[in-house]
Amino acid sequence: MKIIIACGGTGGHLFPGIAVAEELQRRGHEPVLLISEKKVDAEASAKYTNLRFEVMPAIAKPPTLSPKMLGFMLRLVKTIGQCKALLKKEQADAVLGMGGFTSFAPIYAGKKLGLRTYVHDSNAVPGKSNVMTGKYCTKVLLGLEAAKTYFPARETEITGTPVRGEMHQLPSRADAAAKWGLDAEKPTLLVFGGSQGARGLNSLVLEASASQPDWQVLHVAGQGDYERVREEAKGREGYAILAFCDDMPAAYALADAVVCRSGASSLTEIAHLGLPSILVPYPYAADDHQTANAKVFADQGAALMEQEKDLDGEKLAAMIADLMPGGNERESIAAKMKALGEKDAAATIADVVAS
Repeated sequence: MKIIIACGGTGGHLFPGIAVAEELQRRGHEPVLLISEKKVDAEASAKYTNLRFEVMPAIAKPPTLSPKMLGFMLRLVKTIGQCKALLKKEQADAVLGMGGFTSFAPIYAGKKLGLRTYVHDSNAVPGKSNVMTGKYCTKVLLGLEAAKTYFPARETEITGTPVRGEMHQLPSRADAAAKWGLDAEKPTLLVFGGSQGARGLNSLVLEASASQPDWQVLHVAGQGDYERVREEAKGREGYAILAFCDDMPAAYALADAVVCRSGASSLTEIAHLGLPSILVPYPYAADDHQTANAKVFADQGAALMEQEKDLDGEKLAAMIADLMPGGNERESIAAKMKALGEKDAAATIADVVAS
């Protein structure tokens, strides 16, 4: 079957889409992934040479009463037309959207052409665009049970959120350490803020780690904050800074503990690997969905959660110490996190869309 997968815009949409595409390809189907024109999509998809990607223009919807709505609607109509043409050309059998602003036009076009259509939402509180997109879907697929109530009139299925195939076989810790010039024997903190980075979180980690010579840090600072973080960490031993990480399996292989935002895709990977983590939700996320995501894990004792405004360097350092080797909460949290990751979401989604 020819399955069109609309993903991209952020790693949280792209990487689960890649996981589903890999599973469909393994089964003999032909997936085509639609990504946006954003730089993050080009960077993140570059190494998946076994998969086929197509760039499709897409824009986020402005507020309904915004003067930008007219231009948005004109571009949306044009994009829907382009999607219809692509679906016809590819002789597509079904369309799967992985959520966000890249999903609506392909799914709407697929619905109008009489194809089976699906959208996946990985968050505890689904985005407004996904709720709207769900109206044009054969079935809505959900990463977390908490999201089901937002789709009362749609058929839903709890599938979990897919994990890329490369997460099932990490490199050795020694190889991962060598990649960034770090010490495989030293406790290592992995820090990342998602595809876009996180300035406030970066500052907290810089402060928390300044007086901790027993740790080393692998810090994915984001493109926009890379230079500042590099300057502030200048001269520190065992502190590797990246603008963007194109090898998260190696990063996870080296990590003893993680400090990160609580995007659903990141949480899925951390749960799959059972890594003890401190979740600091992005404070400006739509509908505060990152807090809702983090609470799913924190409420079950599978992670520590704290709002950015309630943290300082000293408090964060104490929390990290609890999760590092020998820490008081490390083993319990890691085991509970691992238990929450026991799902083969990519296979479940493939069962649905290629049935």
